[in-house]
Amino acid sequence: MIRSTGWVPPAIRRLATDSVHQVVNAAHRFVRQHPRLKRALRPVTHLVLPSIMPFRSGHIARADYERWVAEQGMITAADEAAMRADIARFPYRPLLSVVMATYETPEPYLRAAIASLQSQIYADWELCVADDGSSAPHVTRILDEIAASDPRVHVIRRPVRGHISAASNSALGLAQGAWVVLMDHDDLLPRDALYELAAEIVDHPEARIIYTDEDKIDGQDRRYSPYFKPDFDPDLLLGQNLLNHLTAYRRDLIQSVGGFREGFEGAQDHDLALRATAACGPDAVRHIPRVLYHWRQQTGTQSFSETAMARCVAVAGRAIADHLRARNVAADILPTAGIYHRIVFPVPEPAPLVSILIPTRNRADLLRVCLDGLLKQTDYPAIEVLIADNGSTEPDALALLQAVLSDPRVRVLALPGPFNFAHLTNQAAAEARGDILLLLNNDIEIIDSGWLREMVSHAIRLDIGAVGCRLLYPNGRLQHGGTVLGIGRIGGHFLVGAHREEPGPFGVLNLLRSASAVTAACLAVRRAVWQQVGGMDETNLAIAFNDVDLCLKIRKLGLRIVWTPFAELYHHESASRGHDRMGPNAARFQREADIMVARWGDILLNDPYYSPNYTLENADCTLASPPRRQPRYRTAPATNR
Repeated sequence: MIRSTGWVPPAIRRLATDSVHQVVNAAHRFVRQHPRLKRALRPVTHLVLPSIMPFRSGHIARADYERWVAEQGMITAADEAAMRADIARFPYRPLLSVVMATYETPEPYLRAAIASLQSQIYADWELCVADDGSSAPHVTRILDEIAASDPRVHVIRRPVRGHISAASNSALGLAQGAWVVLMDHDDLLPRDALYELAAEIVDHPEARIIYTDEDKIDGQDRRYSPYFKPDFDPDLLLGQNLLNHLTAYRRDLIQSVGGFREGFEGAQDHDLALRATAACGPDAVRHIPRVLYHWRQQTGTQSFSETAMARCVAVAGRAIADHLRARNVAADILPTAGIYHRIVFPVPEPAPLVSILIPTRNRADLLRVCLDGLLKQTDYPAIEVLIADNGSTEPDALALLQAVLSDPRVRVLALPGPFNFAHLTNQAAAEARGDILLLLNNDIEIIDSGWLREMVSHAIRLDIGAVGCRLLYPNGRLQHGGTVLGIGRIGGHFLVGAHREEPGPFGVLNLLRSASAVTAACLAVRRAVWQQVGGMDETNLAIAFNDVDLCLKIRKLGLRIVWTPFAELYHHESASRGHDRMGPNAARFQREADIMVARWGDILLNDPYYSPNYTLENADCTLASPPRRQPRYRTAPATNR
């Protein structure tokens, strides 16, 4: 008899994933075409799908992406005319210096890369090429030929190979434009890439770095694996090279940070991104949510990063360590998810007191598990637990509340009356003594002793306003990976139902990252921040959306919300109260949703951390047709910028 090991070959897993997603996407399309069916099914799908979905990974099947590209990504003659008309309205045309290092580039790929540049609709560019001592005669021949026929192409030859950082610096030395665009020697640019960059530069003179989305392209020029990136996220940039392709820098910014650093080959782009973003600040970093770069794969020759992956990961870790050291942050950098990094931020000694606020009524079975985890399994040394008892009547609940008072870390606040989560939490917060408030549902189960230390390590960071964590259903599927705005009008949890081991798109389920909101089922916030925003809205948002509202108020202060996968707990969701969208709760839920829409308006439809290339029908990275952000030339103003 053959026993299953739980391991599935990657090729079979990809095939199964693609097949499931095709079925699910077809179902989504059918339901969207029948609004009454959609409304009828919403409560059922909310309950059932997390348990039955075999893959909720955010993976985009190749067939779906190819279809989407055919429908949305082709530039028509009318599109080109609109772009040219928009360019004619620019008050000035920035010169874009495209920097490229070549080394033994296969002839067809080098020709194709340069041809994609020469076919750009925006013509104010120059190509600055440094050949890093190639021995293949075709490289010199091609570069000489193109430079002779196109005065925008400038070439320098290095007599001795210095590797990618030195070669890129040589190419930088040729640049005359105010902006530098980084391009690899075998990749491709779509025809509107430089137009989009130039328009962004003209529209946003404060910008000093601009990056775009990207996808991959195989040896047969078939596009796949798009990375639809969030807007700039400094924490995600620590874990991975978020900027990557296509990125443009102000030339004076690159010069001020010293260009590419030799010795960081394999992570030289990541190292530059870390130093440059630190130098200019996050407000000067712009993101264009369009695929404007095709990263060639399977060329027959492997890049340095492909042949020496372990070394590249180690070098990236060194770059991250240097970046944090320059900011006087004494953090540990650990590899995670194969090619990414986890940053373990310090907690001061003595550790700040955390006040854990738990609204509850009856359900001693849930509360007992929650309290046992807090008081016996959590290794954080400084906690107090405030139980906001909303009129428990059951004997076992009353006995439990009496028994836990023997622990000096526990207080019980008698708060009877109609259930109002926001009011109970506000009242408990008013009694709290800690510098950190930890909002916690009574149906949370602790499964990792270090969870609270991880959350506190981020809550004390002065640029962070609130912290959320990874919550799992009891069956191990993902319940909370951060909240995406706009789902169901207000917000929904990211990739609900994903397997515990699923990394998510480009590893984001295994990385510390920013989110627009996180659930109050487990949320950490500094008490000073809580007081500054006035806590939760207990008048208008008694039950639903008070956590989204809280997070949006915190973000309005200029603080970020972060989600960490390194604090992981079970959440027996709504086990003690029932679901909001069913039965007698439905009318109240609708009323609170209407209040949120009136209060926050378009902010709810423009989550900076969830791509406009994804539909708001769900939060599982299903492609939007059409994208929610139209190409710039279709919305170009009629007057000068």
